[in-house]
Amino acid sequence: MKLKVVLHPAEEGGFWAEVPALPGCVSEGDTLEEVLTNIREAAEGWLVVAAERIAVLAPDHVVEIEV
Repeated sequence: MKLKVVLHPAEEGGFWAEVPALPGCVSEGDTLEEVLTNIREAAEGWLVVAAERIAVLAPDHVVEIEV
């Protein structure tokens, strides 16, 4: 899966990054390499938690109705 990451310079130095497609998925790092590693880990964790939540909320069965 490919995700777009937006990189920002941090006021205190280093960088912070966000994944717009994954609300709340952010991370930081002192270097570009570090922030990219950290945001990749954050995105993987975000997706794991989202998959667990979907599994819990999944309906028992789905039917189609006509209106």
